[in-house]
Amino acid sequence: MDTPVPNSPSSGSKTSLGSMLKNRFIQAILSAGVFMQIGIWVRNFAVLLFVVEMTDGDAFAVSLVSVAEFAPIFVFSFIGGAFADRWRPKRTMVLCDLLSAISIFVILLTLIYGSWQAVFFATFVSAILSQFSQPSSMKLFKLHVPGEQMQAGMALFQTMMAVFMILGPILGTFVFEQLGIYWSMGIVCVAFLVSAAVLTLLPADRVEEKENAGTSIWTEMKMGIDYVLHRKALVALGGSFLAAGLGIGIIHTLAVFLITEQLGLPKGNLQWLFAANGAAMLVGGGLSMAFSNKAAPQTLVLWGMLVTGIGVSVMGFSEVFWLTLAMEAMIGLFMPALQIGINTLILNKTEEAFVGRVNGILTPMFMGAMVVTMSIAGLLKASLSLSWTYQFSAAMFLIGIVFLLPLYRIKDPVAAKAN
Repeated sequence: MDTPVPNSPSSGSKTSLGSMLKNRFIQAILSAGVFMQIGIWVRNFAVLLFVVEMTDGDAFAVSLVSVAEFAPIFVFSFIGGAFADRWRPKRTMVLCDLLSAISIFVILLTLIYGSWQAVFFATFVSAILSQFSQPSSMKLFKLHVPGEQMQAGMALFQTMMAVFMILGPILGTFVFEQLGIYWSMGIVCVAFLVSAAVLTLLPADRVEEKENAGTSIWTEMKMGIDYVLHRKALVALGGSFLAAGLGIGIIHTLAVFLITEQLGLPKGNLQWLFAANGAAMLVGGGLSMAFSNKAAPQTLVLWGMLVTGIGVSVMGFSEVFWLTLAMEAMIGLFMPALQIGINTLILNKTEEAFVGRVNGILTPMFMGAMVVTMSIAGLLKASLSLSWTYQFSAAMFLIGIVFLLPLYRIKDPVAAKAN
């Protein structure tokens, strides 16, 4: 077993929701997160629906929206993480939100007076800035959230994200259909400005002397890679990330065929699977928050991957709608535990100086694996059948558990320093 660390539930301190919400950092980061999520979801759906409208549903143009949203994760995630370790995190987050608002305003002017294609640039620029802001928020969690509140704080944050997974598409669609692209972009601009204003309430950044002052960004990026490769816990977590990404990519792409081919129902019934998953994620987020201090983060990840693997396997063979729906809900119920456990593990197993770079390495690994299986899911389905393709996906989650098991016995260098 790992040596107990301050950020571990084993520390024994009880954390109530009330005491956690009194934390100034939690208050500010959640409030800013609400406005940021409003901006992101309104932007994404307004741009998507606007492109569909302007191109009469051209598949290539619509796919470019996803490219603009996800490509920066691969190109800028590690770079953004390295700069997050180098820059002051609070100032970085505030500046990123301000720059997002400015870019949206400029694109709004371009839409009014120039070309509608500027909407692609809106998504692309905001997505790039997110790669600098997100690792900075992880660093701030490490700095300002006490160890006994870490997992509960992550649970609260994931519950907020689950709410927007359900309400975000509805909000984005409603705003665009009622107000159009100009007002939608205006609302996005205001949302980012309010988020930046709320972030100014965060505790001031600490000014400290860097051990590696004067080193180039490329040297620091190499140090980040070396750091991950020489930490057995992070290597194990990376392997688990890869396996989970491979599994999720398949089910993300082929879900509609469960409805139309496996169950023989109209494709419109897919919405009920999404609704069941989203509602269960809300419940799961609340349960994870309530029991966050009763389980180690690796146990949360293990149960999340185990239940997801079982659910995916059963869905692959199920020919009954209610059983498929129940499995989708079960996966959604445990998904917050998986996400909370992963984020907590990254923070627990990483020294503060490397949080940004570690996050910047692991996130593209997950996304890259997911994109790979999303790309070949159709070929797998044609070669293996839909049912056995889902079994392949389930096997990836079980492999992820195998990678995770060493975390129960690895003595972590961060824990040793903390003690």
